[in-house]
Amino acid sequence: MTLFKRILIPTDGSDNTKEAILKGLEMAKVMDAEVTALYVVDQTSFINFPMDSTIVSVYSLLEKEGKDAVEYVQSEGAKLGVKVAVKVEEGSPARKIVDASKFHDLVVMGTLGRTGISKILLGSVAERVVRFADCPVLVVRSHKGGSA
Repeated sequence: MTLFKRILIPTDGSDNTKEAILKGLEMAKVMDAEVTALYVVDQTSFINFPMDSTIVSVYSLLEKEGKDAVEYVQSEGAKLGVKVAVKVEEGSPARKIVDASKFHDLVVMGTLGRTGISKILLGSVAERVVRFADCPVLVVRSHKGGSA
């Protein structure tokens, strides 16, 4: 069996990622792996907006959300005795996760399991990561709020 020594756990701070976070941390504990929790402030949402005080305020809120999200992974890791490094980056979530995959042995991430029109309109970060990551990807489907 291949042991994974560096596990990347991307999070968006939602409840839908909690199952993936737990699975990733449990695997890290069993394999004595290093974990990196990654939150990406999605800049693609702001591309067409002028940088006024409202956008700066929303951006600051997203940065705080990111910090809280990776700190959640860190605190859950501490409960299991798993050390977690945290990163908050800016850019396209799929692209940043794929870029980070070059330095990890496994990506463990959640998905809502969207289908049909919502998938077409919203796309799937998980699907793009599975297609382009440089390491294996474990996608953990959330049973909260997902529809199939």
